[in-house]
Amino acid sequence: MSAFIDATHDPKRRSFVESANQPSCDFPIQNLPFGRFRPKSGGPQAPLRIGVAIGDCVLDLAAVGLVDGHDMAVVLSLPVEQRRALRAAISEGLSEGSPKQAEWSKALFAMGEIETALPFEIGDYTDFYTGIHHATAVGKLFRPDQPLMPNYKWVPIGYHGRSSSVLVSGTDFRRPQGQTKAPDAEVPSFGPSKRLDYELELGFVVGRGNALGEPIAIDDAEDHLFGLVLLNDWSARDVQAWEYQPLGPFLAKNFASTISPWVVTMEALAPFRAPFTRPEGDPQPLPYLEGKTNRERGQLDIFLEVLLQTKQMRESGDAPVRLSLGNARDAAYWTAAQLVAHHSVNGCNLRPGDLLGSGTLSGPKHEQAGSLLELTVGGKSPITLPNGEQRTFLQDGDTLILRGWCEREGAARIGLGEARGTVIG
Repeated sequence: MSAFIDATHDPKRRSFVESANQPSCDFPIQNLPFGRFRPKSGGPQAPLRIGVAIGDCVLDLAAVGLVDGHDMAVVLSLPVEQRRALRAAISEGLSEGSPKQAEWSKALFAMGEIETALPFEIGDYTDFYTGIHHATAVGKLFRPDQPLMPNYKWVPIGYHGRSSSVLVSGTDFRRPQGQTKAPDAEVPSFGPSKRLDYELELGFVVGRGNALGEPIAIDDAEDHLFGLVLLNDWSARDVQAWEYQPLGPFLAKNFASTISPWVVTMEALAPFRAPFTRPEGDPQPLPYLEGKTNRERGQLDIFLEVLLQTKQMRESGDAPVRLSLGNARDAAYWTAAQLVAHHSVNGCNLRPGDLLGSGTLSGPKHEQAGSLLELTVGGKSPITLPNGEQRTFLQDGDTLILRGWCEREGAARIGLGEARGTVIG
């Protein structure tokens, strides 16, 4: 692991942007996540710029000569060595005492002065099912005698989603409509979903792609990932229950997915890795999903939190309430490298900007569940909020917030920001 950690991770390094030096800051100088933004002063038609978040500000990379133009795909496609060199240049330029401070300060925008957008142009979107505790809990609701299908521990399960409906954090979306069928009904009915849910996920962003017909080996897989975002794959559970056999999710999933606006790079995550292991008695991965580096540091040590703020809470000035808190390390049965290796093993060509969802990352404890389907046991056990309201599934006006961060002794805390969305009728 030490080979992947350099001066940019030094917890003693400080920035001349003072807000980046606060202990609870999501975007200290050790993070430097990438995204796209436009100044509010330019209006909604102003072209998007490539920026890096630092404290409560954003650095315009083109304005300081670190990128040529505003095509994020060019940045995503950089070889690992060039990515590290770019990160080092940004870190040095933003450091306390930097000779570039006067010049770079002119290229800084306060977060309140900008509008964020999708951090990159999303090509294809694939959603996996790596959360074994989620898969088991959901399986028990529908198949008590066989919660996990026989293939689950052998192959990373996934399906192709819809990239056109991926939204940036802060974007409202309409409650979906579709066909549903009540257990006691003879025929299905059509109307708004009554069992709207969220799914707590990570989204892995493909950087450098591969040629059609040329699989990516697991030892090279992470070189093809630029970083990750928070991902909420909103789900209409009643629509899903009626439509998912035999081909899997469709309209229950493709109406909206929300991601955070800043891509935390794989380089920034280097201090927060954990070994990949299999529980005793479980099958070991097939050779194409097995690698030394993946064994040593394939898992990600990321805390993940879900919060809810209802319309009534918002109108009363009540802060969002936590629904769950867990860690991706305890939830994911497959690593990011294994997802890339499996996705491409048949010759599938991944491209810069492709998005790979982890699937719902629920922990082993009930209070670490990553969906209301689990927290309410399929709607049978409503959640009572501090103000007395109850929820089995999401209601109109509800705002759901995902947050994530990494913290470990000997490293600076870094955050993923948040993925926030509000349901409207």
